[in-house]
Amino acid sequence: MLSILIPVYNYEAFPLVCEVQQQATKAGIAFEILCFDDASTQRYTNNDKINGLEHARYEILEANIGRSKIRNLLAKTARYNWLLFLDTDVLPKNKKLISNYLPYLDSEPKVVNGGILYQVIRPDKRRVFRWLYGRKREALSAKKRRKNPYLSLLTLNFAIHKSIFNKVAFNEEIPNLRHEDTLFSYDLMQAQIPIIHIKNPVYHLGIDVFQTAIRKENESLIALKFLTDHKLLAPNYLRISKLFDLLKKLHLVGLFAVMHRATRSVLLANLSSAYPSLRIFDLYRIGYLCNLEKNGNV
Repeated sequence: MLSILIPVYNYEAFPLVCEVQQQATKAGIAFEILCFDDASTQRYTNNDKINGLEHARYEILEANIGRSKIRNLLAKTARYNWLLFLDTDVLPKNKKLISNYLPYLDSEPKVVNGGILYQVIRPDKRRVFRWLYGRKREALSAKKRRKNPYLSLLTLNFAIHKSIFNKVAFNEEIPNLRHEDTLFSYDLMQAQIPIIHIKNPVYHLGIDVFQTAIRKENESLIALKFLTDHKLLAPNYLRISKLFDLLKKLHLVGLFAVMHRATRSVLLANLSSAYPSLRIFDLYRIGYLCNLEKNGNV
């Protein structure tokens, strides 16, 4: 019936596995939980307890293979036709995550997205930026996600029929930076695979400190440029790449690159503050892309 697939890297997966294992058992379905650790550099001994849970398996890979490959490996190893992908740093909002998915897991191949939430309580200053971005840009209601079903797909809480995954998997040829989920959603759109958005969220708990969050964002922009440069992703798919493409056509990239270098420290000061602005963040991102285009580095 259901294979619950959890890629693990430098995080304690045991609490999540315990929760979904209990929920799946209560639902009375055939299930398995596969946790593949992508050669974490930090050991969590509680993760070893996963193998003591019924229908659960925890395995540590000998070498790090990256976000795309580990998800594909989990899917290939899965024994059931329906795959539920959960990131290791999430936790179901309630005790009905599994049962809420079940009515949609029928014989019709499709993708079902449950959505995510962030805690209401404001975190400490070091994590405010990532928390704010998540609440404003990622934690969308099912109604809002349905307006743009492919771009709204976040791969930390979604179910997919294995027959679809055999056709549209995560691209293993791209650099292991970011945006593998964006490319995955774009490929689903190109293949006209239906995505159903439902209200069945998990809380995203792994909120990065600012230094980690901005490093990951820089990596994602490098990855985005790679995808558009190599025509794997249409420039108009994302709003920021669409704007970047327009600036190139208007020959304004050089100007924005100069502005980025001149204002970068001011922008970062705002973003790392207790009250960051997402509009400032958008300015930072487009400037970073332009600087990449003109100078190859930032």
